[in-house]
Amino acid sequence: MGLIIKNANKINEGAIEMVDVLIENEIIQKISSSISTNHHQVIDIEGAFLLPGVIDDQVHFREPGLTHKGTIYSESRAAVAGGITSFMEMPNTKPAVLTQDLLQDKFHIGRVNSLANFSFFMGVSNDNIDEVLKTDFTKVPGLKIFMGSSTGNMLVDDFQVLNNIFSNAPGLIAVHCEDEETIRQNSLNAKNRYGDAVPISEHPKIRSHEACFKSSSLAVDLAKKYSSRLHILHISTAKELELFTNEIELEDKKITSEVCIHHLSFSDADYAEKGSFIKWNPAVKTKSDQSALWEGLLNNKLDIIATDHAPHTFNEKQNLYFSCPSGAPMVQHALPMMLQHTLNQKLSLEHVVEKMCHAPAKCFKVNRRGFIREGYYADLVVVNKRKWQVNENNILYACNWSPLNGYKFDFQISHTFVNGNLVYKEGNIINKTNGKELDFDN
Repeated sequence: MGLIIKNANKINEGAIEMVDVLIENEIIQKISSSISTNHHQVIDIEGAFLLPGVIDDQVHFREPGLTHKGTIYSESRAAVAGGITSFMEMPNTKPAVLTQDLLQDKFHIGRVNSLANFSFFMGVSNDNIDEVLKTDFTKVPGLKIFMGSSTGNMLVDDFQVLNNIFSNAPGLIAVHCEDEETIRQNSLNAKNRYGDAVPISEHPKIRSHEACFKSSSLAVDLAKKYSSRLHILHISTAKELELFTNEIELEDKKITSEVCIHHLSFSDADYAEKGSFIKWNPAVKTKSDQSALWEGLLNNKLDIIATDHAPHTFNEKQNLYFSCPSGAPMVQHALPMMLQHTLNQKLSLEHVVEKMCHAPAKCFKVNRRGFIREGYYADLVVVNKRKWQVNENNILYACNWSPLNGYKFDFQISHTFVNGNLVYKEGNIINKTNGKELDFDN
């Protein structure tokens, strides 16, 4: 017996239309203006919006080794509550994912514990190129290089190693771009001025525009030199937009980029109120940078919206600047936040779906996900136009806080389907069916 979602206001591929959707055996079998309900279970969503499941290409779920901050189960639970049905997780856990065996250990955790579909990036260090080149890019979205401070042994600052990776990697290279030497000098200057009590407002000066552009431009130069497939994560400055083009269709781009929710939603003016709760790397920067990022998103120089979900405990975020970790949880509230921006006329509902669902599927060549199409996996999200407020009672992150605590939203996710299974409904996880490993058409 299949499942019919009736009276769905489907947002997909640039159009909004009322349809019924038939799901059988994990797959969308039929999309039509009306489907007979004979012998099928029916969920009538009464004109609510139906979106493809969001694909988040950049999360830090903290397992293994940092499970006091979050686990693959806890954070995938928050993700599906936020309409994210697929994620790609980063390798800076403990131990860092620098061997194929450690990578397979994470896949095992995902198979056992993830409520959403999943995959994991392979980490790069200064001394693991032999392991890196064994990566199966049909199962792994790409390699992850930190060209800036990172957890453990993951800073890649050896230029010869970068050359080797860019010249030899047969798949996508995802890069965190901040120049380490610039950051070190800026940190020393701040410490000389303030001692240990560096104010959070110095963060965008320490992790500066120059640090970002110097590193991003190096990555782009290497990618162009070797015709590598490069994806630059979390662009935060106006100047970096010079590095990207909007004259090529996304599927044909060799160099792609993303912007994160926080860089679109906060600026340096918010440090006074939010403090370390909006301390991310790269830093949230100026209002003019924020405006440029919105322009870059809308004119397709920036290809994807991601979260860079990175939970830390509340107590860790109370530390002084140099011992306060960067990052914040975001997966549960990313889609509501971007939908809220449609009310401010920042972008359209169709554009939200394009940048959070379709574009990640295109960019990473994710097999049969990211669209509401017949023959595709039934990763679907129901969104109602209703008011609600973020508070400690409805936050599902293991760390139990959010930089959006107290925010009021006008869009609320009521149902999330992962591979046709109703996993989340009206505030509750109702089905612990595990997600699947993502496949990539590489």
